This record gives sequence, structure tokens and C-alpha cells, in this order.
Amino acid sequence: MGCCNSASSAAQSSKREWKPLEDRSCTDLPWLLIFLLFCIGMGFICGFSVATGAAARLVSGYDSYGNICGQKNAELESVPNSGMDHTHRKYVFFLDPCNLDLINRKIKSEALCVAACPRQELKTLSDVQKFAEMNGSALCHYKLKPSEYTSSKASSLCPKLPVPARLEASELNRGCIRDDGVISAPIPFFHRCAPVNISCYAKFAEALITFVSDNSVLHRLISGVMASKEIILGLCLLSLVLSMILMVIIRYISRVLVWIVTILVILGSLGGTGVLWWLYAKQRKSPKETIIPEQLQIAEDNLRALLIYAISATVFTVILFLIMLFMRKRIALTIALFHVAGKVFIHLPLLVFQPFWTFFALVLFWAYWIMTLLFLGTTGSAVKNDQGFVEFRVSGPLQYMWWYHVVGLIWISEFILACQQMTVAGAVVTYYFTRDKRNLPFTPILASVNRLVRYHLGTVAKGSFIITLVKIPRMILMYIHSQLKGKENACARCMLKSCICCLWCLEKCLNYLNQNAYTATAINSTNFCTSAKDAFVILVENALRVAAINTVGDFMLFLGKVLIVCSTGLAGIMLLNYQQDYTVWVLPLIIVCLFAFLVAHCFLSIYEMVVDVLFLCFAIDTKYNDGSPGREFYMDKVLMEFVENSRKAMKEAGKGGAADARELKPMASGASSA
Repeated sequence: MGCCNSASSAAQSSKREWKPLEDRSCTDLPWLLIFLLFCIGMGFICGFSVATGAAARLVSGYDSYGNICGQKNAELESVPNSGMDHTHRKYVFFLDPCNLDLINRKIKSEALCVAACPRQELKTLSDVQKFAEMNGSALCHYKLKPSEYTSSKASSLCPKLPVPARLEASELNRGCIRDDGVISAPIPFFHRCAPVNISCYAKFAEALITFVSDNSVLHRLISGVMASKEIILGLCLLSLVLSMILMVIIRYISRVLVWIVTILVILGSLGGTGVLWWLYAKQRKSPKETIIPEQLQIAEDNLRALLIYAISATVFTVILFLIMLFMRKRIALTIALFHVAGKVFIHLPLLVFQPFWTFFALVLFWAYWIMTLLFLGTTGSAVKNDQGFVEFRVSGPLQYMWWYHVVGLIWISEFILACQQMTVAGAVVTYYFTRDKRNLPFTPILASVNRLVRYHLGTVAKGSFIITLVKIPRMILMYIHSQLKGKENACARCMLKSCICCLWCLEKCLNYLNQNAYTATAINSTNFCTSAKDAFVILVENALRVAAINTVGDFMLFLGKVLIVCSTGLAGIMLLNYQQDYTVWVLPLIIVCLFAFLVAHCFLSIYEMVVDVLFLCFAIDTKYNDGSPGREFYMDKVLMEFVENSRKAMKEAGKGGAADARELKPMASGASSA
């Protein structure tokens, strides 16, 4: 289970020759057992919350005295008004739904079980009394009879006036939008009486949105989404088509795109540096006599800041130029890998749909997790709060179940994402290390999934757990940092921010290393630690090439995402602007742009993942093969041309090609020594 090996085993590992796809064995079985036991614990939490009655309290709702609405209840010890028969009272009614505790996110109002919800606004206690007599639904406290609703003691035991019109959950699905854009029914929430007019939730909504002061804006935005649903759907499909077209374009004109991006980055940095120096020279030559004495110090500070910015930009530009100069020959490898990645998608078309299956699995798990969390919120024993109302709380060691539940959210989510990475890596590895592409499996994706389930679930569980170990402390520090906002201890907040940034960088590095470790496992069927070590050695040996791919390649894919979002947003503006019956198209446009970015990210992140896997396969291929009989390359013709061109350039350049010679010679020697 550990990552520490003896020196002898490390030496044997360094001499071991990789044998792609030849031997398969189960990896990291103890970690698979640990993960299965953890999942059983998650199931126990869900079963416990349902078995203790939390499901009924969540679905049917309960009043402030622990009685579940819609059923006959058992009496609770030392709790008055408990043990009531609410068989005919199926809905929860809050006497003052706007009495909210925004800090603890709770409704402080007294809750009762009622037979029906008022469908019209009740302005006086007489209206409340008439509603009770006509509908048989008492909206005041249980100990108060309908005939006493107009008495003096009824003011504190009846709902706050006016009582807004409310709909039952069964009727909320039939809500519609009137001609004036006002919503006649909000979103359903189980068996709670929900007010039709959301203006009474102004205090609560202030914590969520800033434009609630004019709630007609919210109505118009939501009605605009409903009126523009066909356009939104069409634009979402447009972003899907654009993403697929961009993947084809990247394959066929990758050389032009990469060099355009590289030139634009260099020109942009040169232009920005020149502007800063021009502003500094202009401000320095401006006569100081024309400046007001009170503003002289400010002008000097601005001049000093401009000088610092200009110097920093110059240093950055020089470093960037030197990096581009040293990596100019490695950019050709990036172009070749992008071209081969396009061929991979032609032979493995199911790769395009991999993000959708992953997203579907994540949505199912998140839905389960949220429902279990809601059950946990209503489970436990009945206790009285400060207001004398009943709350359900878990005591003893079981009160820490939600911590276990939060860890499960992170670990299992990372596990699902890691399964996607392993699946993609396995399919691409199969494609790369199959010399005759006609002998590829009928569905390499399904074959990769089969290998993952049969052999490598333990490796995926271990890799995702390592990410979880980094992510949880970062989330805790982020929570502490948010709690310190507005406090005077700026030093502590700065230190926390630095720790959060360091953990974020560590998480990104581990994600990249994990992805390459999964690729190494898919190639050679080794455990996680061995695969991570082997992948790390390969990446260090090809550091300049890795830098070229991760800078030029990733930046080009990022620009592709921006291009798809901008194109979809522009089309949305043009279409929504011509829609005469709806003028406020901010929310539909935001929805369309967010969806476009998610679609582009899903497609291009898979493309980026394929490029990374291809690079590791290429590095291993060139390290352990030299093209001689018996040690033929596995690589595609495009990559083969890159290797041959590199060798010719080294021979022709002589001393000028010493840098490339130093890079390629260890690979050949490594192949011979192995």
C-alpha cells in the first residue's frame, strides 16, 4: 500500500523494460477494498437516516412540535402538543414565513400542519376564520378553535397578516406565466404551503441576489427564459456543433493555429511592454509645474508604479522570448501530437461522448448525496430549541456522520473523474501500441472500461484519495478565510490565502501526475506508486517538451473555448435582439454562454487529455525503441517524420544541434541499456 520501496526494488524498476498491453494483473487491491468499505459506510449513513424516520419528516414535513403531517404520531416525552393525529392535515404551514435566520439558514416561524393552503390572500382574522369554516383548515394554533380567531388572544396565535395566497405542492407543477410576465406559482417543495407572491421572501432573497428590490425584474428574467427556450436550446446545439467543428479544424490546420498563437503571445507581450515604457516616458517628461502641490505626491507614486510595471513586463517578455527560442523546435512536436490526436478521434469516435457519461454519473451521485444530506438534516432525536420548538439532532459519535458524508462527496466525485481519465488513457494506449490499426478492438473504449473494472479500480481509488487529501484541507482553509473577512487580523488572512494558493498549485500538479500515472498503469499494468514514479521520470527527461505542450497546446485550447463562447454569445445576441416580445435577454444569454463554455471544456479537455497520453506514449516509444529491426517504433507516421526530421537536423547542424542531441541521445542509450 505504501509508496516507499527498497533500494533494490527501485533499481530493478529502473532497469525494467516496459511491455505495453502484454501482461495484465490486478493493481492496488488493498485500496479497492478500502474504497468498497468506505462506500458501504456511505450506504449505512443513507440507510440510517431513512430508517430513523427522516425520510417521512423530509417528504411529508413536520410541525414545530415534532408531529409528521399526514399521519398519526406518537407522543414525545415532555413535548406539549405532540402525538397528534394529522391524518387529514397533510401540509406544513408557517405562521410567519418571512421570519428568517439568515446566519443559520432556518425559518424561525412556528410551523403547523393544516388540511389545505389558502388560495387567496387573507387580509383579516375574519377572513382566516371564514377560510377555516369553509375549508376545514385551521391556520391558527392547535389550542385555538375557529370560533376564537377574532378574540383578543388570537393575534399571537394566528398567522401574520396579511396571509399571502399559497399553493399546495400538487398544484405547483401546473403553475404558468401570465401575460404580464408574473409567475402564478413558484417551484414545488414537497408538502409545504408555498406563497404565490415571492415578495414576502425579500429578506431571504437579499442574501442571494442583488436586484430583488424590484422583483418585477426577476419575473421578467424568468419569463424571458421560458419565452426564449427554443432559442436557448438551438444555441446550445450550436455550441455543440462548433466544438466538434473546432476539433476537426485543430487536426487539419494545427500547424497554422499553433504558430499564430505563439506569435500573438510574443507580440502581445512586446506591445504591452512598449506601452508601459511609453506611458512612463510621457509622464516623466510632463512638466511638474502644472501639477497641483496636493497631487504631486500621487503623481510621483504613479510614476514609480509605472516604472516597476515596465521593468517587470520587460523581464517577463525577455524570459518568454528566451523560452520560446529554446522551445521553438519542440513546438513541432506539439503540432504533430495535435494532428495524431485528431486521428485518434477518427478511430475512436466514442471518445467524444465520454464526458457525457461522466457527467451523467456525477449527476446521479450528486442527487443521491444531496438527498442523503437532506435526510441527515431531519434525523436524530427530538430536542427543544430556544423558542420551545422541536428540532431533530443526532447525538454521540453519529453526529459526525456529515463529515464522513462530505469526504464521500469529494472522494467519490474524484473517483468518477479518475475513471474517465483511466478509460481515455486505456483507449489511447491501445490505439498507439497497436502497430496495425486494422487489428484494433471493435470498441477500444469498452475494452478499456473492461480492463479498468477487472484490474485497475484500486489504482483509481488510490489516486483519487490522494487528490482528496489535498482538496479537503484547502476547502477547510477557504472556509476559515471566508470567516475572517472583515476582521482586523490581515496577517492571518494573508497567510491563509498563501496556504490556499499553495494547496491549489499542489492539487493541479498532483492531478497532472495522476493522469500520467493512470496512463503508465494502462500501458504496463503496474500499481499506482510504481506508475507515478515511472511517469515522473519520463516527464523529467522530457521537461522542455512537456513545457511546450502545456504552454502552447493548453493556451491554444483555451483560446478555442473562448472562441466558441464568443461565437455562441454573438449568435445569441443577434437572435434574442430580433425577438420582439421579449427585450430583457440577459439571463438567457448567460445560460447559453455558460452551457457553451461547459460543452467546449468537455470536448477540448478530452482533446487535451488525449494529447497528454499520446506524449507519454511517444516518450516511452522513443526511449525504448530506436527503429532498428526488432525494436521498431509504434508511433504514427506524423510522429515518425518528426523524429526523422530531428535526427537530420542534428546531423546537419553539427554543434548547433547539440541541445537536441543531448535530449535524444539518452533515449537511444536508454533503449540499448534496457
